[in-house]
Amino acid sequence: MISVALVDDEALVRAGLGALIRAEPDMEVAGEADDGDAALDLVRRTRPDVVLMDVRMPRLDGIQATSELVRRDRPPKVLVVTTFENDDYVYGALRAGAAGFLLKRSRPEDILAAVRVVHTGDSLLFPEAIRSLAAVHADGAGPAARAVAGLTEREADTLKRMARGLSNAEIAAEAFVGVETVKTHVSNILAKLGVRDRTQAVIAAYDSGLVRAGRG
Repeated sequence: MISVALVDDEALVRAGLGALIRAEPDMEVAGEADDGDAALDLVRRTRPDVVLMDVRMPRLDGIQATSELVRRDRPPKVLVVTTFENDDYVYGALRAGAAGFLLKRSRPEDILAAVRVVHTGDSLLFPEAIRSLAAVHADGAGPAARAVAGLTEREADTLKRMARGLSNAEIAAEAFVGVETVKTHVSNILAKLGVRDRTQAVIAAYDSGLVRAGRG
């Protein structure tokens, strides 16, 4: 059962997401919060698997709340929910530790699929949109550069394929190696970069300049 916390300052949005989640046999709503401060308390009390997090909220916004949550022991996966995909807040939340994002106007089936993808952590959510955000925000000279420079050639190639949104199986097929080998590369990449999931690794790839925005 995937436990999901709902964080949004609009009661109508929380109600809609809650109805959607509760209708699924493999999901449950852990609770609701209307701002970042309340979200921190909610997660402490309920320990959900996934948090659907609005980014623009009063008092404590989604970026600050996400940054605080991912520093905790056994942190939940944070899925940013936003109105505009090119919002500066979205890339800030991804850099802060969010595992991905979705638009509030997304189809119900896409929202549910996003929750499941974030929970399993196998694939990167919406790589095209993240590339678009990186084109504006990544400077190619961030602190990630030194860590990325420590990757082996095969690990760097794997990270580039991750940035294209490929799953482990797709990377294995393209690189003519086994899936277990890819899993080992991915594990090494996360450890060397000091990040906890694929999205954070891809953000580091852009920020370091290993992957250039606008290039495949």
